[in-house]
Amino acid sequence: MSTIPVYGRSRDELKALERFKKAGYRIVGRHSAVKVCHWTKTALKGGKLCYKRWYGIRSHRCVQMTPALQYCNMMCIFCWRFHSVNRASPYSGEWDEPRSILEGCIAAQRELLSGFKGNPKVTMERFREAMEPRHVAISLDGEPTLYPYLSDLIKEAKLRGMTTFLVTNGTMPDRLRELEVLPTNLYISLYGPDEATHKQVTRPLIAESWQRVLRSLELMSTLSCRRVVRLTLVKGYTMKEAEKYAELIKIATPEFVECKAYMHVGESQKRLPRDAMPSMDEVVAFAEALRKFLNYALVTEDSDSRVVLLAKPDVELSGIEAL
Repeated sequence: MSTIPVYGRSRDELKALERFKKAGYRIVGRHSAVKVCHWTKTALKGGKLCYKRWYGIRSHRCVQMTPALQYCNMMCIFCWRFHSVNRASPYSGEWDEPRSILEGCIAAQRELLSGFKGNPKVTMERFREAMEPRHVAISLDGEPTLYPYLSDLIKEAKLRGMTTFLVTNGTMPDRLRELEVLPTNLYISLYGPDEATHKQVTRPLIAESWQRVLRSLELMSTLSCRRVVRLTLVKGYTMKEAEKYAELIKIATPEFVECKAYMHVGESQKRLPRDAMPSMDEVVAFAEALRKFLNYALVTEDSDSRVVLLAKPDVELSGIEAL
């Protein structure tokens, strides 16, 4: 069994890392981690794929990882992750090299999935495919754009023929501008239609977080990769004022917009009531309200993940369930 690297960590840091490990995370190096998601396991056994199948992701070949474990500049009330005591600056040593991070995450994923070999629901073909992942979702925990060598990490994945999905809160526009290699999918998550709501639900640890998000949306409009704006819909908090969201989306001009329900799981259950999680019908209704202010089509939805996908009329899905 692998051990958690110490690297001069404080007692609180080590306790936090042990907590992550007990939750199924595999720590990689100093500040990265991988965790096998529910949909990877389901797909490996021949079941349903994650809604990211819309973009061509085959869940049993997807690595869910982060190069910035515990390191985030927000304390979002809807976040299902554990918020450590030193979330704003949990790591002060040297940063690991991108290649070692990616190799470590792939090795950890293989180890975590090794027990599926011999499972009667898992074919050898699917198992072999899972041992050779083809997708990297850079989104597991923390804010990945805080990792200074993010561009090189994406480059390493592309050199291996892997697609990359980068999910960011949009507070690091300069880091996005510095990307020499763009991800396959770039997600910017919006946590409210205005600055007041944004601050209420994200509890930012940095100054001018809203203004930074606006700059990232402006930058997004210039990037030549598949671009997605994701709305995290929390009933009673962020699920309001569709017209204001539309104005923000028009700044970024993404190919796709995901309207996704907050899910009442993990640590968020300690911060929000269950009725903050909207129903699928409510998510669809909000997406339809948003469409009144945007020239986007409602192309598909996934009730298990409570997410609706809007797309520009001239954009086609290239995934497994392309419509």
